[in-house]
Amino acid sequence: MIKLKNDRLLRAIRRQPVDRTPIWIMRQAGRYLPEYRAVRQKAGSFLTLCKNPELACEVTLQPLVRFPLDAAIIFSDILTIPDAMGLGLYFIEGEGPAFERPLRSPRDIQNLAIPDPEISLGYVLDAIRMTKHELAGQVPLIGFCGSPWTLATYMVEGSANKSFPMIRKMQELQPQLLHQLLHKLAESVSLHLNAQINAGAQVVMIFDTWGGMLNTAQYQEFSLSYVKQIIANITAKNVASPVPVVLFTKSGGQWLELMAQSGCDVIGVDWLVNLADARKRVGNTVALQGNLNPSILAQSEEVIRAEVARILAEYGEGEGHVFNLGHGITPDIPPEHVAILVDAVHQLSERH
Repeated sequence: MIKLKNDRLLRAIRRQPVDRTPIWIMRQAGRYLPEYRAVRQKAGSFLTLCKNPELACEVTLQPLVRFPLDAAIIFSDILTIPDAMGLGLYFIEGEGPAFERPLRSPRDIQNLAIPDPEISLGYVLDAIRMTKHELAGQVPLIGFCGSPWTLATYMVEGSANKSFPMIRKMQELQPQLLHQLLHKLAESVSLHLNAQINAGAQVVMIFDTWGGMLNTAQYQEFSLSYVKQIIANITAKNVASPVPVVLFTKSGGQWLELMAQSGCDVIGVDWLVNLADARKRVGNTVALQGNLNPSILAQSEEVIRAEVARILAEYGEGEGHVFNLGHGITPDIPPEHVAILVDAVHQLSERH
């Protein structure tokens, strides 16, 4: 096993002392980088890029070439599992993901098969293996999946739809059918995350992008209960060498105490959460990840550095903080501003 040259992220996740606060960025391999756009053009489509392990490895490493980030995150998409289930994922330019065969009947859900990650998602695992080899212990590699609830919203609606009328109707009128779908997705996500760990991922993250649309009782029933199952399955498979789990529920700041009881090691928070308050609420049970508003990166160097200083001071002294954005970086951000961010975090966090 190659020893990590930079284990800052893993130490912070374990709430151990670090010389500086580690930083990585959600969607750090993406459209804000001209070199990413060049590879994306060469691939011809986003999905082709995802399914080509060599190109996925290349774009995963691109931000590490530019910036002294403390982790790489594999280039993929949360909707690869529904695609592997046969729903026919495609992307509409300027609008986002959609499915050729969304779930429209109980039979559609009953006929869903649990994909074997080594077969139908092997391209993700190959990309992880290649990237791990190329990193050569430089920094940890993060793998990820979407939460069952988030995957279900896309699969039932058929595309991105922020009002979610169809899954809300299913939740109200056919809750047992929805649970049947969520159960299959929880099993699929568990298998895929464990396969990612076997391929070399040293941290895994669960993106619960749409959990925040639920009320507290619904969140516990339709989202968090399945996340708990997944984390238990990951933990059970990796007893000898535990792999930390990051849980991010967008707009989920009201449920930090519930999330901290899920078995996760890190809670990702958006910019609506006060880190000092979050730290008091979760105590020493988990680390915290976040939480710069991505829009700050469009502003001046002075504003970026001031906001970094504010967030670091808000978290305060001590262990257990992973610096990140409160959501993914947007395509309009100049790469030079990301360099300012990374430098500011490393420089200003030494005092903490």
